Amino acid sequence: MSAPARLGAAIAAAAILAIGMGFGRFAFTAIYPHMLAEGVLTLRDGSLAASANYAGYLLGAILAMRARAHGAHRLCLWSVAGTALCLGVLALPMPVWLIVTVRGVAGVFSALAMVAASLWLLVQRGQARGAPLLYAGVGAGIAVSAELLVLASHLGWRSAGMWLLLASVTVLAGLAAAPAIAASGQATPDAPPAAAPALAPVAPWPLVLIYGLAGLGYIVTATYLPVLVGVALPNLNSAHVWAVFGLGAAPSCFLWHRLHERLGTRQALRLNLLLQALGVALPVLAPSAAGYLLSAILVGGTFVGTVTIAMPAAQRAAVKAGSNMMAIMTVVYGIGQIIGPVLAGSLYAQSHSFNGALLAAAGALLLAIAVSLRL
Repeated sequence: MSAPARLGAAIAAAAILAIGMGFGRFAFTAIYPHMLAEGVLTLRDGSLAASANYAGYLLGAILAMRARAHGAHRLCLWSVAGTALCLGVLALPMPVWLIVTVRGVAGVFSALAMVAASLWLLVQRGQARGAPLLYAGVGAGIAVSAELLVLASHLGWRSAGMWLLLASVTVLAGLAAAPAIAASGQATPDAPPAAAPALAPVAPWPLVLIYGLAGLGYIVTATYLPVLVGVALPNLNSAHVWAVFGLGAAPSCFLWHRLHERLGTRQALRLNLLLQALGVALPVLAPSAAGYLLSAILVGGTFVGTVTIAMPAAQRAAVKAGSNMMAIMTVVYGIGQIIGPVLAGSLYAQSHSFNGALLAAAGALLLAIAVSLRL
């Protein structure tokens, strides 16, 4: 396959992740403050909607374990259609329980997008070298959706109009990616890359615990950062800060892949978790515009990096564990993401501040570093 064709396939797969993850999963974070201001949701409702989405993601990941590469192109297209439908439905007036349900269904389609895009590009199309660009789609989707919402806010649109805008852009992006995705025939695999440095295997069960703590640690910031910014800095458009979060995430998979090869799993993971813990705690330590922006950069630039480091390590650890480590890791990460918003909502109800939740999340990441000593 020619270089332009390989690039086009990687971009199409990245678009699937931008839609399923950036739009379908994480755009809620930037719209959430508008829904609060309009009285559509309360903080408790938002926590339930976030947890439902993460539960849906967990369910989708479990269902997607049955997916096979030869049907990945169809799953990609279904994930786009399902995501567009969920986004469009949220533009309609509905009770809170239905919003929570739709967010749960959207989580299922997000997980399908992640699995399907990976299978399509890396296995069906045989383009292992496209992996960094593929996963950069998550951060790109977060950044683009956030800036679209900034535009909608400037135009005076309410949250319903914002959901409809995201649904419309999702349809257009899906139609743009569809021709490449629908080219489902097996491609000639890329030539094998130069041999990577051998990485030492790690202990499987400490890795599982670390990954679950990482899921809990980042998700509080990923759910509530725009709300925090809106409360503390009302003159700053919080969606801009969320866009910075996405811009930090987009290139991070390239950076952490290289650091993993250079430093090894243990050192790379510890550095990743330490920077992430600092980023999570920064809104408490430095409640200013600079502090929030640096928090967005640090957490955005590390949470995808955790996946980039831990998942390959899990593949190596599976030999020792004698079990499906990838599936176990996905489940534990999902559980951490479900616990995070519920814990944050509970702590906020007691103190009317997110400081306790952020410090607890940072503590979970520091605990993960301590567990890494047993890797």
